[in-house]
Amino acid sequence: MKILVPVKRVIDYNVKVRVKADGTGGDLANVKMSMNPFDEISVEAAIRLKEAGTASEVIVVTIGPKKATETLRTGLAMGADRGILIETAPDTDIEPLAVAKLLAKVVAEETPELVILGKQAIDNDMNATGQMLAALLGWGQATFASDLEVADGKAMVTREVDGGLQTISVALPAIVTTDLRLNEPRYASLPNIMKAKKKPLVEKTIADYGVDETPRLKVLATEEPTGREAGIKVESVDELVGKLKEQGLVA
Repeated sequence: MKILVPVKRVIDYNVKVRVKADGTGGDLANVKMSMNPFDEISVEAAIRLKEAGTASEVIVVTIGPKKATETLRTGLAMGADRGILIETAPDTDIEPLAVAKLLAKVVAEETPELVILGKQAIDNDMNATGQMLAALLGWGQATFASDLEVADGKAMVTREVDGGLQTISVALPAIVTTDLRLNEPRYASLPNIMKAKKKPLVEKTIADYGVDETPRLKVLATEEPTGREAGIKVESVDELVGKLKEQGLVA
């Protein structure tokens, strides 16, 4: 079984994002970039399935600038077999629908039985690519996976829902999106990082797939969160209740 794992290059989760002076988005200049944390979990899930003998090949694919090859190399160092870069112009963020259309083209070429991707990217939190890809392919989907088992042509996925845990069975081929509790991604060892440099990595462009990536959304403004206002101290419960009533928080 072949597994395709889409990954995205984002600002590292440890970095405090700065907004551009003109409010058009986050400032990426001289900022540490890394693989989207949810996608790291997806890569780990795919590699574990390969180590268990369930999968025969793991392919990582990313859509982004030339520097996104670093993200693919991370996936290869973790244990993926080969990578595909679909190159875009620098500082261009492709919207989920275009990403899903490109991934559908890759699926048609590679014919994987399972596509595992993060439930969302931490830069835009759209949580849409996996669902759109499933719709375009006409495949079953299991979102927000916190446990995953594959056997007998089916994927058993446990999801966290408001009422507790929900376990569903989805026939392959299928789309699975991963949540944080699925696993703990491994660190790439130095020997594996060196080996990753020799693994196959194909570079393509959006034009190679004939997909229209014209944006359908327009960002009107980006603002940093407002600072937290200082609180006040009260001397008694009665004073606290009085202050709450002044704020209209209690009747």
